[in-house]
Amino acid sequence: MSETLDKKPDVYAIGKKNPNLPFHPAVRAGDFIFVSGQVAKDADGNMLSGTIEEETAGTIEAIRRILAAEGATLADVVRVTTYLEDTRDFGRYNKVFGEHFKDAVLARTTVEARAVINTKIEMDAIAYKPRR
Repeated sequence: MSETLDKKPDVYAIGKKNPNLPFHPAVRAGDFIFVSGQVAKDADGNMLSGTIEEETAGTIEAIRRILAAEGATLADVVRVTTYLEDTRDFGRYNKVFGEHFKDAVLARTTVEARAVINTKIEMDAIAYKPRR
């Protein structure tokens, strides 16, 4: 066990860390799962490009895959932050978001962010999934 894990046994990384980035795809801290900003990617990690609807669905699917590694689902998500390249896409993004989080009880913030590179959308999420 690493020194960090010795000090925080309830905190651990989820997913394979990109060696070029100083963070993990997600971290579990107790009963919470914190998913780092995700973009539309396929199961092999290849970025997907398309309409805002396609990229929104692909981004949510990337979050779903990370959560599944911890036995969580989109229904466990309690907080989402979305970064749109262009807020004029809000209505179309919001429609797709609603289709994936139909019965969700969550808080959400959506902002425009010009720093989103080579993608129309990035999302991070927090899920509450107690360990049994």
